[in-house]
Amino acid sequence: MYLIPIPAFNDNYLWLLHDGRRALIVDPGDAGPVQRALHENGLQLASILVTHHHPDHTGGVAELHKATGAPVYGPAREAIPEPFKRLKDGDTVQTLGLDFQVIDVPGHTAGHIAFFTQEMDGRPLLFCGDTLFSGGCGRLFEGTPAQMLASLDRLAALPGNTRVCCTHEYTLSNLRFALAAEPDNTELIGYHARCTALRADGKPTLPSSIAQELLINPFLRTRQATVMAAAQRFDPATHDDNSVFAAIRQWKNQFK
Repeated sequence: MYLIPIPAFNDNYLWLLHDGRRALIVDPGDAGPVQRALHENGLQLASILVTHHHPDHTGGVAELHKATGAPVYGPAREAIPEPFKRLKDGDTVQTLGLDFQVIDVPGHTAGHIAFFTQEMDGRPLLFCGDTLFSGGCGRLFEGTPAQMLASLDRLAALPGNTRVCCTHEYTLSNLRFALAAEPDNTELIGYHARCTALRADGKPTLPSSIAQELLINPFLRTRQATVMAAAQRFDPATHDDNSVFAAIRQWKNQFK
């Protein structure tokens, strides 16, 4: 199997997974780059997976479905270009010989979902849209801090070697904030250096892994004493898990 992040717009990745013959695409905000990749590799599109309704994740769905007939799978509680198969927590999508479990992860949007498979070429694989980023998480456009924290807790509980395929190249800006929150985190310092080198070479920083994110991502580390202390410096009123998370998210929103 081949896992390819197709760049789109300013910083999106449209994830293409294929076996040399058939392919799936995740969150195709633009049909053009996907169609070129399919043509260049001689691939037939077998399925279109959508995590949430934002246009940079759905803009190419209708065109790709019309051109290929590939079925579209998306969140049951969000407006995705019709026709699509509505999915909720616990559902399974079978494609390319893989079983993808659907996980509800509200927060960034109200009905956001993620797709997880236990086994793809020896390791688990997660397509998490805009819920979890390397070093960060999505903004809370429609959900609450409590919802996003619960969603991230579900993803954090996945196997450590799970490949994390998020849909934006936000890593370096996220890590600048993470370093402000945990300046003495040696794993974070090293990861920032590695990601800086990758971007200097024009390479993606993704996929990450759950194990890596647990070491460096402040939004998965809000119960760590260092992150709790940082949250309290930003907002002295923090007193529990949800308020710590809310403070860190608000600080990130304002961070320059």
